[in-house]
Order: sequence, then C-alpha cells, then structure tokens
Amino acid sequence: MLALLSLFGCGTKAGAFLVATDYVVADGVTDVTDALQKLIDDNPNRTIYFPDGVYLISRPLVTPALPAHSVFLSLANYAVIKAADNWEGDALVRIGGKDFYPGVIDNFIYDNGSNYGIEGGIFDGSNVANGIAVDAGREIRICKVSIKHTVIGLHVRKDPRYGSSDSDFSDINIVGNDTPQSIGVLVEGFDNTFTNMRIASINKGVVCLSGGNSFRNIHPLYIFHEGQDYESSTGFVIDSDNNFLNYCYSDQFAVGFKLSAGVRSNITDSFAWWYRGDVPFQTAIFCE
Repeated sequence: MLALLSLFGCGTKAGAFLVATDYVVADGVTDVTDALQKLIDDNPNRTIYFPDGVYLISRPLVTPALPAHSVFLSLANYAVIKAADNWEGDALVRIGGKDFYPGVIDNFIYDNGSNYGIEGGIFDGSNVANGIAVDAGREIRICKVSIKHTVIGLHVRKDPRYGSSDSDFSDINIVGNDTPQSIGVLVEGFDNTFTNMRIASINKGVVCLSGGNSFRNIHPLYIFHEGQDYESSTGFVIDSDNNFLNYCYSDQFAVGFKLSAGVRSNITDSFAWWYRGDVPFQTAIFCE
C-alpha cells in the first residue's frame, strides 16, 4: 500500500513511499527484524517510511550497497528502532552492508541509486547495541536522527575498496551508555563531513582514525557518573593527518583535543571548557 507523505529536510520531497506499518506492527513488543529485512530486500530503489511507534529488532537491519538494490529509510520524529533484550550484532542499522558490486566492492557514484541513507527518527541501542554504521558507499547521507543508549553511536567504516566514504552527516544527537567504552562517533572512512552534532554520556566524543574529514559545530559533553573513567575521557581524538575542525566544543572532558604523534590537523575557532573544579586535571590540547 502506498501513502502520500509530505516530508521536509535533507532534500526529501513529497511523494509515494512504502509505509513500514503496512507490513509490521510497531508496538515495541513484537520482533519485526525478519519482516523489515524482507521489506528492504524486496523493494529496491524505494523510500521506506516508518511512522511513529517502536520497531523492536534483535539483529542489525542491513541495507544494500549496490545502487540498483539500495533503499532510503525515512523515519517520523517519534519512530524508534530499538534493540531487543536478546540482541545479536553490532549496529542497529548497517547502511550499505550487503549486495556489493560483483567483483568490485564499491558503491559506483555514476549509477542512479547511489545516494542512499537515513533521515529522521530515534535509534535506541538499549545499552547493548551500536547505533548506525556505514559499511560501504560514497554518497551516503544521514541527517536529523537521534541515537540513544549506544556503545558506539555512529560508526563510519572504510569503504571496502577505496577506503573513502565521501558521506554527509548532519543534525545528529547522540547519547551513549555512560561506560568507559562508549564513543559518540568513530570515523575510519576518509573524506566525510560532520555538521551540527551534540554528543553526551560517552567516554570519547569523536575518534577520527582517517583523514580528509570536516567537523563543524560538534559538541561532545562529558557527564559524570559512577563507573566512568574520567582520566581517559577525551572530546576529540585525532589519529590521522589533514582533518579540519571548526567551532568544535569539548565540554568537561579530561582532554579536549588529543592529536597522535606526527598528526597535522587544522583546528580553528574551537575550545575546551570546564565548570567544575573537582576533576584531577584539565588539558585543552594534548599532542603526543
């Protein structure tokens, strides 16, 4: 069944979408993993819309990398994709995690359908799952999402062939699970843009292991809880050359910006800030 839905943001225009609740129940009790995966697999080059409700899943939803098979997921503001208690896997959704080019593991930008991704909604890891992972692709866009209770909020892996991701991430809120292992954003693929992000309840806000990335208006916040390891907490960990940070704000972390040995990065109009005095030490920029 098709429905006319008027959605705005990230360039989405009004049109006919597949509606997830025509195929599954969003009651937060029924495991809808198999039904949602079938919906993704059976509807190449379609936008799948998730109305408000809780979609309980027990393993990752995996979208195709091959442009001819790809889908775009669009969620209403209060649509929640939530990890079940019997969760198995890493991220709630793995974008571009299956159906690669035959013999060539890459998302070919010249083919229609290469611009897949996610818009809107809430991704709840239930303190056991990661949020969203990008496994492969060159034109991915993820925007206006809220990621909660995750070990790793957003994980941008290397594209399997070229290593670059060339993807855009904007207007994203991330809340971790308040453990020493919790990371807001983990970046392994090259050449991405990250804009307007708020990150909290994590040990490390952004961990960047690749180059050619742009970070603008990124605000990780350390929240003090028992069981955390404050001395290892870091707002931004930059472990590769040629990254660009503009108006990035490290809030309350033991170390604001940490650069690995020999790393060159451009940090402008950025700052670290503290407003409680009972922390063991405070370092704005640490260069190994």
